[in-house]
Amino acid sequence: MKDSPDLLERLLRGLYSAVLYLLVPVTLYHLIWRGFRHQAYLLRWHERYAVYHQPPADAELGRRTVWLHAVSVGEVNAAAPVVNALRRARPDLRLLITTITPTGSDRVNALWGGEVEHVYLPYDLPGAVGRFLAHFKPGVALIMETELWPNLLFGCRDRGIPAYILNARLSERSLRGYRVLAPLVARALRTVTRVAAQSQADAERFVRLGADAGQVVRTGNLKFDVPLPDGIDAFAAQCRAAHGGRPVWIAASTHEDEEAAVLAMHRRLRERHPDLLLLWVPRHPERFRVVAELARMAGMRVATRSRATWPGAADEVFVVDTLGELISFYACADVAFVGGSLQAVGGHNLLEPAATGTAIVTGPHLHNFAEIRRLFTGAGALKIGCDAAAVGRALGDLLDNPEERARMVEAGLELVESGRGALAATMALIEPVLPPVEAFGRY
Repeated sequence: MKDSPDLLERLLRGLYSAVLYLLVPVTLYHLIWRGFRHQAYLLRWHERYAVYHQPPADAELGRRTVWLHAVSVGEVNAAAPVVNALRRARPDLRLLITTITPTGSDRVNALWGGEVEHVYLPYDLPGAVGRFLAHFKPGVALIMETELWPNLLFGCRDRGIPAYILNARLSERSLRGYRVLAPLVARALRTVTRVAAQSQADAERFVRLGADAGQVVRTGNLKFDVPLPDGIDAFAAQCRAAHGGRPVWIAASTHEDEEAAVLAMHRRLRERHPDLLLLWVPRHPERFRVVAELARMAGMRVATRSRATWPGAADEVFVVDTLGELISFYACADVAFVGGSLQAVGGHNLLEPAATGTAIVTGPHLHNFAEIRRLFTGAGALKIGCDAAAVGRALGDLLDNPEERARMVEAGLELVESGRGALAATMALIEPVLPPVEAFGRY
């Protein structure tokens, strides 16, 4: 299953790595460019190239280190049940979490503070990967969803670090995107101990990409197992009391190219529901201030979470300009539009609004959540608009029809409940490679 290096692998890795080294100036430009929009990208550059100021782990600490990589906020949230289970059952372990984005870093800090370690994952340069693995000496690598970095996976193999891809998903579009690197990625994928796929379709696509069938197991989607925040009902009641119990819709995880559509939808919806409130949660923090200003320029009364705490009775738009509160604000809304779906982003998490009892509308681009789309549309728990106008009509119909909303909510809650179990399956999969200090409890 775990191929040893041969001449072809060395050749492919050499070509791939040479291209990456040539692109190092581009990585610096990218960090600077992103830094103009989100200042956190200008910080901690040394971690991006695996240069660390603290001393490296000794062999004993390394053996107790479980390293988990989650790209950004969504993957950190999906990983939360695994991290929490490890913390409960194995307090002796050192947990190292890497992300790529600052928002992912912020989410790690919000969830666990100093109880886990966090650094940015270095670029997939052979030298940087080698320094990272030598510094932290992890005993096991847990990689979330679709992070197939060849040098990283080969580096784990070369150092005898068992690697698992957890909550693995691979859309047809992503599969096609790997076409250019397919010979190298297929070899890297075969170094992985297990691929824990979200669905049977994901499992089959990983095999088509190059994994051996014996490596791949379907464990389900960890996002079904994400618990609701404590006190979420009281949170929602407080929000509704503050704004006067008006009808509410939420535009969640929206992207820049969807913002004009959100404003247009809200304007049209308020023609039918003059007291309608929009809760707006942009996907990226750099858009918080921008969308608030766009709404003000459109003549709407705007408040923000950071300044006003709660929407007032006269506010028309309330921008949630904080991190980690999306799921709580879903519980405050009658109907949700989940963004990243009116453009070819591929959609965002549909399970969170379903778990809070909120009816869901999206645009047509859901290729990152094809299995959940199939389940939800089949159960009548999701409405999909072919464009922004159709999404707006679906939102309006649901605001007009509380009985239909209730049917959708019930169907969504049943799907979330029936989908639980991925956590137990995932923990059973990784337990054999953890240091044998204590037996796992129940998850």
